[in-house]
Amino acid sequence: MRSHNRRSFLKGVGASLGASLLFSPFYDSIANAAPGKKPKRLLIFFTMGTAPSIWKPTSVSGETPTFSESTSPLAEIKEHIVMVDGLPSGSPSNNHGSADGLTGMGYFSNGPYGLISVDQFIVEKLKAAGTLASPVPSLLLGADTGGGKTGFYKRDNLVPESSPVAAYSTVFTGVSPSTPTPNDTSAEDRLRRRKSIFDNLRGEISTLKGNLGSEQKYKLDLHLDSIRQLEERLSSEVVGGGGGGGGSCTVPATPSGDLTNNLKANLHHLDIIVGAFACGITRVAGIQWGSDQTMNVALDEIGLRGEEHNGMIHTGAPAHSDLIKLEKWLHVQFVELIKKLKSIPEADGSGTLLDNTLVAWCRDMGDAPNHTQNEMKFVLASGTGGYLKTAPGGRFIRSNERHERVLLSLCDAMGVTDYAGFGDPALQAKSPLPGLAAT
Repeated sequence: MRSHNRRSFLKGVGASLGASLLFSPFYDSIANAAPGKKPKRLLIFFTMGTAPSIWKPTSVSGETPTFSESTSPLAEIKEHIVMVDGLPSGSPSNNHGSADGLTGMGYFSNGPYGLISVDQFIVEKLKAAGTLASPVPSLLLGADTGGGKTGFYKRDNLVPESSPVAAYSTVFTGVSPSTPTPNDTSAEDRLRRRKSIFDNLRGEISTLKGNLGSEQKYKLDLHLDSIRQLEERLSSEVVGGGGGGGGSCTVPATPSGDLTNNLKANLHHLDIIVGAFACGITRVAGIQWGSDQTMNVALDEIGLRGEEHNGMIHTGAPAHSDLIKLEKWLHVQFVELIKKLKSIPEADGSGTLLDNTLVAWCRDMGDAPNHTQNEMKFVLASGTGGYLKTAPGGRFIRSNERHERVLLSLCDAMGVTDYAGFGDPALQAKSPLPGLAAT
């Protein structure tokens, strides 16, 4: 009976919020800007691995790449990017690798720290330092992430929020855009109703803890912390309004159209993340495309339908014509993301969003057709005067250093230089990858 009541209660919580986001990894953490020239924000763009033959530049002159067909869209933003290839992993065995991509450790190599992805590690370090300023914790969004594991971990595998409508509602309810609707009291009314729900839930959840085991208590503590953070945010918004960013704020349009197409749904998720950055709502975000096992593709405009893992990665070799189409489409979305960040000015006048953001395209495997984590691949992007050492023609770096060092570069970019508790404790060169940072 107790178990039934517990399930009913948790189910009711999701129903009462209408978005099922309260019990989501959406609110596991909070990130804050680092001082100086360090980026204010980190965005991880996470996909399956690819076939090395279609990703590698067709030629490299010095560090300047000639892009392949699948990566050719990067030419439009080449002055902002660094491609990194060849890095071996700490877990090169056949394990589908999603854990390895962002943790530096594979499924079977948990080590003394367990598994924590670099985004969550950064958040925890900033939290411990007391430098929390963003009103909403890190955003993990992504459609069609079921049927396998994602790249995001905090002791357990984290499943991103898949619904753009739910994500939009939670992130932007009560946020005042640059041109708000006059005399609109509906947002304030919604905020007051939600705060009332949280007031009621807090006591019930505390009582529920007495019936749980240690593992469930740990997870519930994360949710209680999320509720506390949401209460603080809602209280400040009811009193003062605004987006929490202290300046101009561009709220994207409400998601609409065919949201059952997971790839198109992720385009809405990208808009939500950019809007959250612009409004100062969060500074650490991740978007997941599919899982380590599957991603269903329905892109009729480029004549592509099927499933990525078995239908494109493991078929069609050596030409990989369908995989090239998909990879090229994903590169277009990455480029559009960078262009959008570049088009939005910072509220404080310190350049554009891109100038203060590091975007990292990370993968679960380096050689997906062969299921190995060797030759791990990254595409990193930043703006003018940003963290990366860039060049007018783009940069291509091939390295035999462990790929964990790129993840440590992401930490360094966000002002986290204490790496204890992350990745492989036996890694001798526990430092950022040389040559990535501008300084």
